Amino acid sequence: MRIVLDAMGSDTCPEPEVVAALEAARLFGEEIILVGPADQLRPRLTALGGENPLVRIVHAPDVITMEDKGLGLALKAKRREAKTSMAIGIDFVKDGAADAFVTAGNTGGAMATAYYRLGTIPGVERPGLTALFPNKTGFCTVLDIGANPDCKPEHLLVFAIMGSVFSQKVRGVQSPRVGLISNGEEAGKGNELVKGAYPLLAASGLNFVGNLEGKEIFGGEADVVVADGFTGNVLLKTSEAVAKLMSDLIKEEIKNSKSLGAKIGGLLVKPVLKNMMKKKLDPAEVGAALLLGVNGLVYIGHGRSDSRAMVSAIRVARQAVDAKLLDAVRQAIQERLTTQKIQEAV
Repeated sequence: MRIVLDAMGSDTCPEPEVVAALEAARLFGEEIILVGPADQLRPRLTALGGENPLVRIVHAPDVITMEDKGLGLALKAKRREAKTSMAIGIDFVKDGAADAFVTAGNTGGAMATAYYRLGTIPGVERPGLTALFPNKTGFCTVLDIGANPDCKPEHLLVFAIMGSVFSQKVRGVQSPRVGLISNGEEAGKGNELVKGAYPLLAASGLNFVGNLEGKEIFGGEADVVVADGFTGNVLLKTSEAVAKLMSDLIKEEIKNSKSLGAKIGGLLVKPVLKNMMKKKLDPAEVGAALLLGVNGLVYIGHGRSDSRAMVSAIRVARQAVDAKLLDAVRQAIQERLTTQKIQEAV
């Protein structure tokens, strides 16, 4: 197995990427392909312990930065002769020279580069960014979390199919419960998008459990949750902010308390809270979001990612490769959409 790591993605690149490549090669015993300017990567690799036969540097003289937008970004993503670290890395996946691509760079740049260079799985019009959200029973798969601010009902159906396959193959959920984010549990609730998507999901053959409000999402009543990218992104950022707020408030309350009992209790509960934050609420544990629907495995992490987050991203990419996720998604899309068309015709 070979994983491509964009060496020029994170806010403090290439240091975290080089550290992550060495650590991942040591942990997994498989080739990590670092893509970026060789004159920057080789000295860092040497300084951090020297050459490793499982860490290969591929030269990419250009970079998609956080400042790249609009037409300039599209050209960097689309041009056949593009020499950015994203373009060269994703071309490795396209050509079969690597099994997955991981980056902590410009999200829009990664999505555009993957879309133009890999194309989409037949039947998928809009790829969806996929994330794992902590809930009462473990985690649920949520998509789209930002790739498509505007969607059609048919897009949400495809998100549901892909999310179900992801939950089965990667998360080990046998019959994933699929929910639709809405402002009420009743079938008639929601905006036009939700109302249009509901009957499609109900007729899809998936384990559709209906509309979900926030309390059901975090209460663990669904394994897959679908929404347009605008709603999903608001949910993601709000959830992250609330988690941080609650953690900060608890710490502040214990620190400022004048009660000896509260201070002792705080010291006793601190290891439990720390462990919970790490396992459930630390983005570095998952590492990156999967762009489901493009014709290759592409993982996009946060610009603030450190080496631990990138090793986690490589780990989850490996899991998807081992599970043959891409083949399973292709098959499910073809089978589900064909079955639905037949039912509609009848």
